[in-house]
Amino acid sequence: MRALQRAAVLALALCFGAAQAQPGGDEEVPFITTPDRVTLAMLQLAGVGPADNLIDLGSGDGRIVITAAKRFGARGLGVDLVPDLVARSEASARQAGVADRTRFRVQDLFETDLAGFSVVTMYLLPEVNLKLRPRLLALPPGTRVVSHDWDMGDWAADRTLTVDVPEKAIGHEKRSRVHLWVVPAPLQGLWCGPGGVSLQLAQQFQRVSGTLQLGDEQRAVTGRIDGARLHWLAAGSDQAWQALAGSDGALQLQAVPSGAGPQAGQRLRRAAGRSCPAS
Repeated sequence: MRALQRAAVLALALCFGAAQAQPGGDEEVPFITTPDRVTLAMLQLAGVGPADNLIDLGSGDGRIVITAAKRFGARGLGVDLVPDLVARSEASARQAGVADRTRFRVQDLFETDLAGFSVVTMYLLPEVNLKLRPRLLALPPGTRVVSHDWDMGDWAADRTLTVDVPEKAIGHEKRSRVHLWVVPAPLQGLWCGPGGVSLQLAQQFQRVSGTLQLGDEQRAVTGRIDGARLHWLAAGSDQAWQALAGSDGALQLQAVPSGAGPQAGQRLRRAAGRSCPAS
């Protein structure tokens, strides 16, 4: 029975091309490297730079963390369940001259604190991505998440690249897909401003819809959230709008592209109840 279980897990990993077994799984599941050109594409898609602190979940031989430090000047942490892979990563980081900007830890990725990281990278099984999704969505707005091959279900990627990988050892298709998500600010609800201005939003990940109230005028709005910035267009208007979520919890309205308009510069605050207070 044990041999059959190992064979089933091996077949699943080979089918999905996953780089890391699920936590609590069998360490005999093979480690499958991320090709160098895919590693580079992941880091470029995330816009990794010297200001970033990156974490790679299921870091394998450490190449993503090491490349982020060596090529892009970032700091990084890699976590993996396999001690030998962590030891190999540490040795590779020393050889690459980036041991001072990289760390590797033997740790269950579900027990890893994600706070303080601006970029999260991973090459995991689809069901692991979905299990991680609530924690990723709870990260600060603007945090970038990059996945090799596997998506987040109905949380659509903000950008997806296809990379030709002739040397890819897993699967029939000699290409990889790299997905980027930017964690959206949680903006669902009612926002109130002076002069009878209000914005009622329903949110599905980075997509929003709702109603903009401008005094006696009401317009349906649709838009998207890019980190802490909301972009929307009101029905019946050619004027695009943005709202920037500030650290004080307010939404600052901005008309696009001119920055001018009757409500530009207004600050909206989340309603304490189901309606805005009378002006």
